[in-house]
Amino acid sequence: MSRQQLVALCLGFLAAWLGVVLLGSIPSRADSGRSSFADRSVILVSLDGFAHFYLDDPRADIPTLRRMIREGAVADRGMECSFPTVTWPNHTTLVTGVPPAKHGVLGNVVFDRAKGDTVQLLVDPVLDKDEIVKVPTIYDVAHAAGLKTAAIIWPATRGAKSLDWTLPDMKSPLFEKYATPGWIDELGAAGVPYDRYGAWVDAKEGGPRRDWAATRAAAIALTKHRANLVLLHLIELDHAEHEFGPRSSDAYWAVSTMDNRLRDLLDAIEAAGLRDQVTVIVSSDHGFFNIERSIHPNVKLRELGLIEVEKDKVVRRPAWSVSQGGGASVYIVDQARRSQIAAQIKKALDGVEGIEAVFEPKDFGKIGQATPDEDKFGADLWLAAKEGYSFSNSHTAEQVVTKNAKRDGTHGFLPHHPDMHGIFVAWGRDIKPATKLGPIKNTQVAPTIARLLGLELPAADGKPLAEMLTSTARPAK
Repeated sequence: MSRQQLVALCLGFLAAWLGVVLLGSIPSRADSGRSSFADRSVILVSLDGFAHFYLDDPRADIPTLRRMIREGAVADRGMECSFPTVTWPNHTTLVTGVPPAKHGVLGNVVFDRAKGDTVQLLVDPVLDKDEIVKVPTIYDVAHAAGLKTAAIIWPATRGAKSLDWTLPDMKSPLFEKYATPGWIDELGAAGVPYDRYGAWVDAKEGGPRRDWAATRAAAIALTKHRANLVLLHLIELDHAEHEFGPRSSDAYWAVSTMDNRLRDLLDAIEAAGLRDQVTVIVSSDHGFFNIERSIHPNVKLRELGLIEVEKDKVVRRPAWSVSQGGGASVYIVDQARRSQIAAQIKKALDGVEGIEAVFEPKDFGKIGQATPDEDKFGADLWLAAKEGYSFSNSHTAEQVVTKNAKRDGTHGFLPHHPDMHGIFVAWGRDIKPATKLGPIKNTQVAPTIARLLGLELPAADGKPLAEMLTSTARPAK
């Protein structure tokens, strides 16, 4: 072999070796992170409206949750939620680790100034996930790493491409349109009649059936499909508390049914022999207050001449208030006079019975909300109610503040109120038993899940709850 041939052969081997190294350094969905974490699963269960105070309430029949606390970890002083403490923003914070100002889901309802009307986000009737969620979610990151993902009636997930299995919280025909093809039939064959979900959404008493079916769907995603990340949202407690108030007999019944669904889930995990491979995290999106009076900001705006009505129909509205329960977002449509109108409204609402605070854009950083310059759905003012009061959308009430016909319940208030705190309980793989975490924030949930699955969530504001994790739950490399 000549010198030239030897050199050429060596160069060829070097080029081939470099090619293998370079190709191997580019992660793909098929191999990124799967070698170490493909055998692990995390299920995040949200018990809608499950206030922290129930955990210490002797009237709450929750043997499963109390078992999980003994064998796992608990935020024993509650979990601070995001403002407004309502469902869609807080579920999005749970999976992103950032407040509404950053992830873009600013309320259950927002106002579109360009269209001059509200946009309903609750049950995702209008916008796909990618149209409203601005930052990566934990299921986006898990899917990109080659892990399998599932979501059962999880808010703000409509049309999410990074969910391998999904059952949305929608009425027919949207439910059938956005559910994963074939999964409804598969569940039906397993005795879970999800083809009736649209009818259940319409039924006033449909919550318990929906929660029963959703829990079984989550168990199948875990035990049959071996999904690495499952998001499960259970709803009946929220329904009961809205109608009858927290700590009512109906609320305690619903608390018990939530615990029964957790029992079903743990039974399925243990029957499948997966206890050592699954971490169960139980959280909630907000707490609850009893409500006796309603505040009607739009009546005040009408008094100021900012809403014009003919035969009870709004014909002109340079400004409009949108209720978020214990919070309200005020939008100024007449942007040319924004500063003037905002000052006029703030002056008129300061000191109104039942209003705890009026926030201007310069203060939105304190409450985790986006300004109109940062987000097209950003409000011009935010209102927060005191305990016992909630906001309405009415522009026809006789007074700005009225007494309700019956006592009921709601949420949406500033998150510093202890009764607005949610729960956080973790159990299973990689969780140290009998761990008390003290107070935590809901921005810490997604980073903790990322740690459990060996992933990184760099956009998150919150830090992982490392003090409850064993050494096998190591940071992603």
